[in-house]
Amino acid sequence: MWRCASGLARNRWGIRRLSSVLRPHVVDEGDWLYSIEWWDPASEGHTVFRKLSSHGNGIVSVFAYPASNPSVDQWLTTEKWLRQRYADMYPESNHKDCHFKVLGYQWRALRFNDVTRQSTVKVMAACRPSDPGSLILMQQSHCLAVPYLKSMVSVGLTALAASSFDLLHAVLGKKSMNILCIGHGGGSLPLFLASKIKGANVHVVEIDPVVVEASVEAMGFPSFDKTQHFIWDETLEKQMSIHVSDVYDYIKKDSNIYDIVFVDAYDGDDVFPCKLWDINGDFLPHLANRVHPVHGTVVVNVTRGDRDDNSLFFQSLLPLGKYVHKVCSAYKGHFGEAFTVTIPWLYNITLVACKGKNFNRRDEVLGQLASKTNLVESLLNLNFSCSDYVNNGLTVVK
Repeated sequence: MWRCASGLARNRWGIRRLSSVLRPHVVDEGDWLYSIEWWDPASEGHTVFRKLSSHGNGIVSVFAYPASNPSVDQWLTTEKWLRQRYADMYPESNHKDCHFKVLGYQWRALRFNDVTRQSTVKVMAACRPSDPGSLILMQQSHCLAVPYLKSMVSVGLTALAASSFDLLHAVLGKKSMNILCIGHGGGSLPLFLASKIKGANVHVVEIDPVVVEASVEAMGFPSFDKTQHFIWDETLEKQMSIHVSDVYDYIKKDSNIYDIVFVDAYDGDDVFPCKLWDINGDFLPHLANRVHPVHGTVVVNVTRGDRDDNSLFFQSLLPLGKYVHKVCSAYKGHFGEAFTVTIPWLYNITLVACKGKNFNRRDEVLGQLASKTNLVESLLNLNFSCSDYVNNGLTVVK
């Protein structure tokens, strides 16, 4: 979940418009420049999924919007790739079965109660011309459409690498890496991590089965159905596990020790549940016991919202706001050290809590992270700048 920051160059939805003069060449399909295609009120979207949740999320819906990239002249490459993948998996199939036609690319946006934007992904649609009913909907795993996800990935993995975790061998599949994602949304974060890190074992905990259903039926998250199994890497199914459960119930029974945990859990009222950040509650101690004692890293998406006291007096004491300060203090209290970074274009911050670390000064943290940003960018072959997110308003939690 995210909120847009205000700015001088913005529309009534709060999105800052980006100048093509300043950014003439975009190589990232998830660049914020494209957000106008799926966020701007002038964008014409249509509903492709709508269902009532019984877990506090209200109406769960998915809206579809046309995506301008990749352009039509690039579709042939994808069609050839689909044909080859199908032929490799089903060598006995006839020529017509192997032929696929790309129908187009779309943004799919998950919302709660038609208002709260929870997740946005890009999907590719294709079918066999000989069988128009053979629709394939494939989420583009390399595309992170919202800046807060790029921030969580960049800052979280950089902090983990700076804690002496062997990220190289995890990416190559020579070392296992246990990842916990609390909150599923459209599934872009777990899918991105599993596709980029061959040694990743990604466990996703989502309380609402309707959210999982929406991600599979309308957002191209892998179902590993036999008819579409060929489009995904054969190891991906083994790498990802989705657990439909209350996260506290899951953590109490879980025996895994996680190298990194991503927390991105908001309900239909746009609220980060108090039990996930209550310093005196039961959840954080249990989570702390499930995180590696030396390099364990926890990454939390936090919105600076209405619960903050926005008075000038209070802001002078706690610049991040009362609510955010409580969240940060709770995670620092249970994990040892913590820092935050702000996120471009949004009111969100990324909170990182680390075990086995001792942060005294901001420049010390920046130095440790800066030494690993190029490594993370290179190993994961990122199409966005990791350092842009790591260096953005870093503050050590006191």
